[in-house]
Formats: sequence, C-alpha cells, structure tokens
Amino acid sequence: MFSIIVAQVLKMFVILVAGFAVSKVKLINHEGNTGLSNLLLFVVNPLMIFHSFMIGYTPQRMKDFLISGLLAVIAHVVAIGIAHLVTGRKGNKNAGLERICIVFSNCGFMGIPLISSVLGNEGVLYLTPYIVVFTIFLWTYGLAQMTGRNSPAQIARSLVTPAMVAIVLGLVFFITGLRLPGPAAGAVETLASMNTPLSMLIAGISLAESDLIGALKRKRLYLVCAVKLLLMPAVILLIMKFVPASRDIRYVNVIAAACPTATSGTLFAIRYKGDYKYTSEIFAVSTVISMATIPLIVFLMERFI
Repeated sequence: MFSIIVAQVLKMFVILVAGFAVSKVKLINHEGNTGLSNLLLFVVNPLMIFHSFMIGYTPQRMKDFLISGLLAVIAHVVAIGIAHLVTGRKGNKNAGLERICIVFSNCGFMGIPLISSVLGNEGVLYLTPYIVVFTIFLWTYGLAQMTGRNSPAQIARSLVTPAMVAIVLGLVFFITGLRLPGPAAGAVETLASMNTPLSMLIAGISLAESDLIGALKRKRLYLVCAVKLLLMPAVILLIMKFVPASRDIRYVNVIAAACPTATSGTLFAIRYKGDYKYTSEIFAVSTVISMATIPLIVFLMERFI
C-alpha cells in the first residue's frame, strides 16, 4: 500500500503543479476556478461516491459500513479534544478557526482518490460514513466555534447536499441490488474518474491564488499544520491499532484523518467575518506539506496496524 500511495501522491502533486502553472500563466482565473469547484462539488464528487456503492451487497459489508461510521465519530471527537488542547490559550482570537482547520480534513476531494487508489470502490464505500460524520460535526461543532450557537435549520439544510444525496441513493442501490442501465452506468463511471485530476487542478489553482510565500512566514501556522498532519493522524492510528475492525476500515479512517485541512475553515471565515486570509494560508500550506506527510503516515500505518 505504501508504494501505491506514494505513486498516487506524486501523481496528484504533478497535477497540482499543473493547476498552479495554468493559473500563473493566466489560462484560468478565479471565476474559472469557482466554476471547476462547483463542477467537482455538485457533479463529479457525488457521482464518485454513488459509484462506490455499485458493488455486491453482503451483510458483512453493511456491518463494516456502520462500524466505519462509528470509528469516524471517534476520530472526530478525538480531533476536537486535540484541537482544544492546542488552541486553548487565552487571547487567541483565531482559536475557533484553528480548531476547524485541525478537526476537519479534506476527506472528500483528496481522501476519495487516495483511498480509491489502494482499496477501490469498497474503500470509498467505507469512506462515505466519514463524510457524513464530517458534515454533521461541521454544522454543529464547527458552526458553534464560529458563532457560539447552533441553528437547527442550518444543520438540516447542510445535510441536503449533493454528497449526502449520493450517499442515500447509493445505499438504496447497494441494499436493493438495483443498477443503472449500461450507458448510464458507463457515463457515471467516466465522470467519477474525473475526481482526482479535477480536485488537484483546483487545489493547484487555489495555491496560485494564495500568498504562499507570506504564509510560510507565519510561525503559528506551522504548529497548526503539524497538529493537523502529524499529531492527529498519529493518535488516530494508535487508536485504530486496538479497534476490533477490519484492516481496510482502519486504513480508511487513518488516511481520511491524514488529509490536509478542508476548505471549510475558509468558507466559514468568509461567511462569519473571520480571518479568511489566515485559514486560506493554512489550507495552502497543509496541502503542500501533506504530499510528504501522507506517505509517512501510511508507512507507519502499514507497520503498526
């Protein structure tokens, strides 16, 4: 698995650099990147999730699906505890944002292609509960960190997303054995295969739009990235070592936790008048550093799980 992950990360890094380059030479602008992001978020990513359910149903797979969801809850609770220990000092005006950046990983855009490369559709199937848990925690804990309150209406609206719809429909197909007609199934598979190149092109373009050099001068940012990319996945890895679940499920949760910070921190900062520049810098730097830390975590995972 380590060699596969390294090859996949290198491939993703090359595509990321390509995205960075096309932005720098003005082949695509911010509006174009927004359009690509919407295409990924609303079409390609949900289809990738839906396609992962197109495998034969077995009671064991359903059991593993539910176990993976329970482990995802544990992973998020542990991440919250770590985030509060690190950011709890008084006078830290960005504590809420830092906690969001530490707790919530890019488990969709980066987690899906990584897990798909080593475990195939079955691995992505076991990742979908992590995405569900991610969404619920983001609009409860994450929202409370930004506003000090939870809005039931906002939480309910957040659960009606393309990814969540894809998970529900996928579960129906998975349990009942329904399948799309041949041409439609082929189209879904082809569109789903766009997930990796599109996600990394967008990441590269986003990096080009950020002040990466300025971000590298922020000392505090390195602490947040170290906690997000090394400490948190290492703790999750240690917990998974003692969990009575299949190796694939434990791998999925460790890899999802090892992904760089999600864009959620930046989106929340923009929406709720926070320091969005700081969160975008965390996203940019953690994405670059993760090209080295993800293979490291996988290397450790293969030896200790």
